[in-house]
Amino acid sequence: MLTKTEAIVLHSFKLGENKIVVDLFTFSCGRMTVVAPMSKSPKAKIKKQVFQPLAILEITADVRKSNMPKLTDARILHPFSSIPFEPYKLSISLFVAEFLYRSLRVQQQDEPLFGYVRNSILWLDSCELHYSNFHLVFTMRLSRFLGFYPNLDDYVPGCFFDLRAGGFTSLTPLHRDFLQPQDASLIGLMMRMDFFNMHLFRFSRDDRNRLIDVVLHYYSLHLPDFPELKSLSVLRELF
Repeated sequence: MLTKTEAIVLHSFKLGENKIVVDLFTFSCGRMTVVAPMSKSPKAKIKKQVFQPLAILEITADVRKSNMPKLTDARILHPFSSIPFEPYKLSISLFVAEFLYRSLRVQQQDEPLFGYVRNSILWLDSCELHYSNFHLVFTMRLSRFLGFYPNLDDYVPGCFFDLRAGGFTSLTPLHRDFLQPQDASLIGLMMRMDFFNMHLFRFSRDDRNRLIDVVLHYYSLHLPDFPELKSLSVLRELF
């Protein structure tokens, strides 16, 4: 059966001399890994260049009798105007693509999650200034769709943040996975940010690096086998 759907590129690698394997997050099928034929011919139907990280595509795949469907067509649905051409945005996009590749494990359709990811990417591409906190907002708000969004109801100044429970507490947790009050207050501050107000929050580079470390540790506690991300080192240097 041929399936046509919107898809976001998470990761790709070459397979042999004339094939490419692409990990996608799709509107209709959730997470999907496909194999596509590659040809050097200028008349080739599928171009390797369309499989850039976070590219938003319209694909057609043959999903019959295979754990790895064959891609029969792929075209760019929303051409980027800035992400591939601005080093700061490109570094964010590479981090986000790797983050999604490691954190999205949805095998079925999830329209709200797909809409959040697609709209966030398009927002980043269209934003002209003040997007240094994008990766912080994106990663923590993604946790709402994955089922472990932090509970902010019990926050009071001076409390701890229990990373395992995903909430604030006035008592020191009986394990090591918690934040001291100073870092816990930054979590409360970060959770009030969205894409439209994040330019009002002034974090230093050290603050951002500390916060993304906390976010990644938080994900590692709630998603088994969540690894260290290779793209993080570049992000640290730029933001």
